[in-house]
Amino acid sequence: MHDKLLQYLCSDHDFSQRELEAVKLYFEPIIFAKNEIIEESGRVPGYLYYIVSGYLRLFYTDENGNEITTHINCPPGFFTSYSDFINSMVSENNVASITDCELLRISKENLDHLVNESQTMKDFCISVFQQSITYNENRSRELSGLNAEQRYLKLMKDFPEIIQNVPIQYIASFLGMKPESLSRIRRKIIN
Repeated sequence: MHDKLLQYLCSDHDFSQRELEAVKLYFEPIIFAKNEIIEESGRVPGYLYYIVSGYLRLFYTDENGNEITTHINCPPGFFTSYSDFINSMVSENNVASITDCELLRISKENLDHLVNESQTMKDFCISVFQQSITYNENRSRELSGLNAEQRYLKLMKDFPEIIQNVPIQYIASFLGMKPESLSRIRRKIIN
C-alpha cells in the first residue's frame, strides 16, 4: 500500500532511501468502509491521511442540521481538516468515507518528527500545504464568481471521476446547491 505514497513523494522531491523507510514506518495502513466517520467534529483531528484509493469528504453540520460538504478528494493525495490538524485545534468538520477507502495515516506527532528529521520532507510538506491554500483560494473564487451550471461544468472537466464515484447529494452540497438544482442542470446538459 505504501508504493503509491512513495511514488507520490518522489515525483517532485529527492528522498533518500533512509527517509523513505521512515515514511513507511510512520504511515500506518488503514481501511474504512463506505460511509464511515473517520474524524469527528468537536475533536482535534488525529491524523493526516494519504488516500491510496477511495473518496473522502470534509463536511460540517449547519444550524439547521444540514450537512455541508466543503471538500471531496480525488485520489491520490492527502486529506484532513488541514488548519485544525496543523494547529492542533478542535475541528468543526467531520471527515467521512464516501466509498470504501484504503488509506495511510500519520499522527501530527509523527509528521512533526519526520519533518524535523528531514529537510526533504519539510520541503514536501510546505509544497502540499501551498497546494492546499491555492486550491481553497480557487474554490472560494469559483463559488462566488461562477453560477451553478458553470461550477458543475468545471467540476466535470477538472474531476470527472468525482462525477462518476460520488453521490449527487454530496456533489450538490460541494457545489453550493440543492440536489434538485443539480439534477435540473444535469438534465439540461444531457439534452
